[in-house]
Amino acid sequence: MDILIEHVSKRYGSHEALRGIDLHIEQGMFGLLGPNGAGKTTLLRIQATLLRPTTGRVVIDSFDLGQAAHRKAVRAYLGYLPQELGLYPDLTGRELLDYMGLLKRLYDRTARRRQIAALLEVVNLTGSADRKIKTYSGGMKRRLGIAQALLGDPQILVVDEPTAGLDPEERIRLRTLLTGLAENRVVILSTHVVEDISQTCERIAVLDQGQLVFDGLTRQLIAAAVSHTWQFLAAPNYVLPAELSIISALPQKAGTLYHVVGPEPRGPVQEVQSLSPTLEDGYVWLRKLLVSNRTTPLPARSF
Repeated sequence: MDILIEHVSKRYGSHEALRGIDLHIEQGMFGLLGPNGAGKTTLLRIQATLLRPTTGRVVIDSFDLGQAAHRKAVRAYLGYLPQELGLYPDLTGRELLDYMGLLKRLYDRTARRRQIAALLEVVNLTGSADRKIKTYSGGMKRRLGIAQALLGDPQILVVDEPTAGLDPEERIRLRTLLTGLAENRVVILSTHVVEDISQTCERIAVLDQGQLVFDGLTRQLIAAAVSHTWQFLAAPNYVLPAELSIISALPQKAGTLYHVVGPEPRGPVQEVQSLSPTLEDGYVWLRKLLVSNRTTPLPARSF
């Protein structure tokens, strides 16, 4: 199963949230990256049949979401975890999944409860399934959200900012879970956290102000920052030039050790080294190019 997005735009009054998006998403993990307000959630909601585009079309497998009957039919293949999932705090995890299963028309009680038990095992909540949700940690709630999205064994899983607010251990656990789920389905991971993408996705798209500004492999975006990523030591009173973007600044006895993206540092700096870039470096370099070319947006696949 795959997703074809053709010339999709979405307007809210005078605000154009999406502008002419073209994407082809196939099985596996697909990352959707961009700052807050870039249009990521709008695009996800269109794919999840919760919004309709102003122009363009979305085709999931053979289902054209422009047709009401096709939107209804494709929902059986979709699982969606929104950024803010409303949970009933006085229900237990198991009770919530049972309720959500009924909403998804899983009417066979024995089969539904068997599937719920299996999903609780998948998301590592079996031991907490009969506790009330209001006692769950943030990570447990996100994992429960993944479980409800997987009810009915959807072939497409859409998740919006799944690691927001989680501690490092929960972030790793959730990323590992999503990677495993992508072995036999499409998993679309939308986030503004570059590390979540770098640890899970081979292919990504980057949105900026409603436009698709990159569509390709993570290694291509990393390669874009080669010869533009630097480390150097500077005195405590050093003023960082505006053309350099800070990735990190680590205090040292002799000054501050900077990791930056931009042109080669000049002036009163020491131990300047060219670094092998990370995905975060590539993303920051892309953002710098966008700012410098704001009047003429870069085409997708520009690297």
